[in-house]
Amino acid sequence: MKSGLKTAKNVVLLSLVLLLVCGILYPLLVTGIGQLFFPKQANGSLIKVDGKVVGSQLVGQDFKDDRFMKCRPSAVNYNTYTKEEKENGTYGGVGSGSQNLAPSNKKLIERVEKDIENFLKKNPDVKKEDIPTDLLTASGSGLDPHISPASAKVQFPALIKSTGLSESQLNEIVSNNTKGKVLGIFGEETVNVLEVNLDIAKAIDMIH
Repeated sequence: MKSGLKTAKNVVLLSLVLLLVCGILYPLLVTGIGQLFFPKQANGSLIKVDGKVVGSQLVGQDFKDDRFMKCRPSAVNYNTYTKEEKENGTYGGVGSGSQNLAPSNKKLIERVEKDIENFLKKNPDVKKEDIPTDLLTASGSGLDPHISPASAKVQFPALIKSTGLSESQLNEIVSNNTKGKVLGIFGEETVNVLEVNLDIAKAIDMIH
């Protein structure tokens, strides 16, 4: 009897210690280190304009304005929704993800063909075969904020017409918001579309 009570006591004490260490102390330590040394990253790498949050460096957005550069397709529409959709319950709360459709899937083929058609309408100076692949393929998360430098530059002719900016100005904006390969060898160069569009907005005096 005493042996059983002692075992039960040890189990309870061990559970409490593990709960304290793993459930309270460790999360507080990690959170504290993050807030102390990496506050921007720990809080979502948010971007503010005039004190107002306009997005995150880590999450793409669906830009409709012709004066702005476009992101990749997103299977979850970059997890955006209207106030009405949230209130009436039509927003499903999907965080991220993709459709995982095979190249032979009819739905994927139809979606890509529609995206090509829409892109060519808004970019009449671009030939179908010159559209970079990443402008037609959704990322695995559906939240990718980046496109390739080629995908950025292929949009220049339309942006020059809609914004009045020169090619050299757009080149400078894209260059300032291009991240190189990791350690110079891993991955590819990427362009952050939100940051490009914020610089475009500043250049055409939409924001100050």
